[in-house]
Amino acid sequence: MKFLLPFLAFLFSSVALSINATEPRVQANTSAIKHAKDSAVTEQKAAPEQGELSTSELQTPPVKKVTVESSKADDSKVFGSELTKPVEQPKSKINKAQAIAEAEQALTQAKNALTEKQRDKAKQSRESLAVIEQLVNAYNARNIEEFIRLYDEDVEFYIFPNELLFKGKKKLIARYGLMFKKLKCIHSSPIKRIVHGDIVIDHELSETCSTDANVIDKRSELISSYQIKDGKVIRVLFFR
Repeated sequence: MKFLLPFLAFLFSSVALSINATEPRVQANTSAIKHAKDSAVTEQKAAPEQGELSTSELQTPPVKKVTVESSKADDSKVFGSELTKPVEQPKSKINKAQAIAEAEQALTQAKNALTEKQRDKAKQSRESLAVIEQLVNAYNARNIEEFIRLYDEDVEFYIFPNELLFKGKKKLIARYGLMFKKLKCIHSSPIKRIVHGDIVIDHELSETCSTDANVIDKRSELISSYQIKDGKVIRVLFFR
C-alpha cells in the first residue's frame, strides 16, 4: 500500500504535465482554425463585390430612343399659297368683244413700251439685213459692180481673231473680180443668220463650179461677220 501511493502520485503528475503541454497546442490550433474561418468569410464577402464590379464594367450603356417628329405642312407661305385660277371664257358676244378689245389694248401698250433706243436698234437691224441680202444676190450673180458698190471705200477684211487680210476697194476688186471671171458658178446660201443692229453674222454654204456651170465641184461651210454703216459694209471678219 505504501508503494502504491507514490506510484499513483507519479501517475497523476505525469497526466497533469501532459495535459498542460497539450493545452497550448489546442489553443493554437483553435485560433488557427478560427482565423481560417474568418478569412474564408471575408473572401466570400469580397467575391460578390468583385463580381458586381466586373459585371457593371461589361454592361453597355443604355441606347437612347430617337424620336422623329412628324413633318408639318409648310404654312410659311414663302412660296405663295394662291392657287391658279382657270381663265374665264366669255359668256356672251359682248363679253367676247370686250375681251378682244382688252387684248388689242394690251398689245398696243406693249409696242409703246419699247424705248426709242430699242426702236432705233430694230430699224438698224432691218437696214443691215437688207444690205447683206443685196450683197449675197450680187455675189451669186457674179455681178462685180453691184457687189463692190455695197462696200465702203476703206473696207477691212480680217481673219479671226484680228489678222488683217486686206484693206480697201482696190484690193477687193482684184480679189473678187478675178474669182468671178475664173469660176463658172458661185452660190452662197445662209444656213443660219444672226442680225443685231449693225452686225450680221452668216453661217453659209458656199458652192462653186470651176469647169462646168452645171457641175458643183467644191462645197464648203463658212462663217462670216459683217459690220454695216450708212448702208455700206465697213468690216468683214472670216472664221476658219
